[in-house]
Amino acid sequence: MRFSALRRTLAGAGLGLLGWTRPSLAAGSLAHGAPHAEKIGWHLSCSSYCFRLFSLFESMEKTVSLGLKYIDIYPGQRLGKEFGDSVLSAPPTAREQAAAKKWLADFGLRVGNYATMDYPPDIDGWRKLFDRLKEMEIDTFVTEPAERMLDDVDKLCGEYRINLAIHNHPRPSHYWNPDIVLKAANGHSQWIGACCDTGHWKRSGLDTVQCMKKLHGRIKCFHFKDLVREGGGYHDVPWGTGTCNVRGMLQEAYRQKLKVEFCFEYEYHWENSLPEMAPSVVYFDKVAKEIASGTSHVG
Repeated sequence: MRFSALRRTLAGAGLGLLGWTRPSLAAGSLAHGAPHAEKIGWHLSCSSYCFRLFSLFESMEKTVSLGLKYIDIYPGQRLGKEFGDSVLSAPPTAREQAAAKKWLADFGLRVGNYATMDYPPDIDGWRKLFDRLKEMEIDTFVTEPAERMLDDVDKLCGEYRINLAIHNHPRPSHYWNPDIVLKAANGHSQWIGACCDTGHWKRSGLDTVQCMKKLHGRIKCFHFKDLVREGGGYHDVPWGTGTCNVRGMLQEAYRQKLKVEFCFEYEYHWENSLPEMAPSVVYFDKVAKEIASGTSHVG
């Protein structure tokens, strides 16, 4: 994944721009990020959708409490601060973008990928979208595009140097199966690939590691989850305690030599999810360290 010079300096470029100093984490840290994962090229990001009941500004506070450096944003979330209950536009306006950059700088965060399932109906709309994504310094755009648009969108991806990662919702969503994603991507450039939503694979009755193997060479990023089945459905649990085979997926990512973003999506206990998210960060980095040192075991 590319990170521009501007994005690499966001953490130190704007401290104090809003008239307040970066929050101290000494008392509030729940985890300390994923430094061992970073060493092998795995960027652990937190989706602000994990905190959809809160504002984007509050989502940044919560992300920092996990020791993470990256946050993925989505349209429709309440912005907070001077914007009050106004929600993030799709794509963000110039004013929203400027405010978000200031907040990111104050928190020492970097923006990760941008995800939305709403996309323009024509190529002119896609070009306007890519213009804004470029302004936001987005490397990878996650969505579920109509296959008829992929030829034209592929050209824009190359022109703007932005990946398009096809996301999978569970069946009967069109892209529920990696075979369908792969078929759509084949014949297109390497700018077109997959955003692997591991929880939705499980909801569709698929083996997560086998799905990764099928998509070898096309994986652009992850929406990462671990789930258990309860009461007729699935819900998130701390990574390594569910049925998605997190360790196996990370071993496969290492085998494929992936250097991508793992976006943390925790969609359970919405009001107070941080106590369950923190162990996932610890587990992710622990397994990354073991895999890199050759001490990891399967299962």
